[in-house]
Amino acid sequence: MPSMGGSSLVSEVQRLRPDIKVLYMSGYTDDAVVRHGHLDQGGAFLQKPFTPNTLLRKVREALKG
Repeated sequence: MPSMGGSSLVSEVQRLRPDIKVLYMSGYTDDAVVRHGHLDQGGAFLQKPFTPNTLLRKVREALKG
């Protein structure tokens, strides 16, 4: 996304829909993403590459919690 990062997009969307569920995806590790302040510790995160089954499991987890 050239004009905005994922965390900025989430902030904007959550302002409009505070109850929305979010699943972050990145080619970086979750530790690196948290360290750089792009994701809160414990946020729903999926590291690329991933399998369809992993995607399904992570979406289910994000929707539950």
